Amino acid sequence: MTTHKNIVISGILFCLFFIQASLYANPAVILQGDSLRYKSNPNYDYEVNLYKVYKKKSAAVVMLGNSITHGVNWNELTGREDIVERGIPADILDGFFARLQYVIELHPKVCFIMGGINDIYNASPVEDVFKSYIKVVEALRMKDIKVVIQSTLFVAKRYNYSADKNLQVEKLNKMLSEYARNNGIEFVDLNARMSVDKYLKNELTHDGLHLNANGYKIWGQEFEKIIKKYVY
Repeated sequence: MTTHKNIVISGILFCLFFIQASLYANPAVILQGDSLRYKSNPNYDYEVNLYKVYKKKSAAVVMLGNSITHGVNWNELTGREDIVERGIPADILDGFFARLQYVIELHPKVCFIMGGINDIYNASPVEDVFKSYIKVVEALRMKDIKVVIQSTLFVAKRYNYSADKNLQVEKLNKMLSEYARNNGIEFVDLNARMSVDKYLKNELTHDGLHLNANGYKIWGQEFEKIIKKYVY
């Protein structure tokens, strides 16, 4: 009886260890049956609570996104002081929408958006990801904020499930590009410079998903080409 009990306990501990290791290795991995909605993300409340105490009350430009947007100091990257970054690690598009007040209250002229990769890794159908993305874009446009949609980046070949997930990224970007074209919205194809054969270039990432300094340098260059159209 004791031996059977020990086997059960050992099995449970192994499962817990495996789950913890998987989540640590890839923040986008989810438990079966858990949709990992934005409220389940421990980074979400932490960052939103910071928004509430920040003293900056206005910005010409807001960078809205997830950990990829969050990974660089945009003021230093671009040499501008009129940018506010609103990226939350592991955030999904429903999370973007839920915290739009922290974008709108800054009264920006333009909001640059990149998102969708966490939704895709959370097994959300691309059609649903697209609908969530458009909901964010339209909410900003209703407040007379110009929107720039930046392509969802491919992941590198070495990253988890890269071949399958990049097919979904490609599909999402085609939908976003068509939507942008039909609605007079700027679409910036960052993958044109950052990818090869529909994979993020290895020299631009430190883990297969997140950008390194070389990646952000390219993104900053593409940003500078666009921003002159909206902010002097």
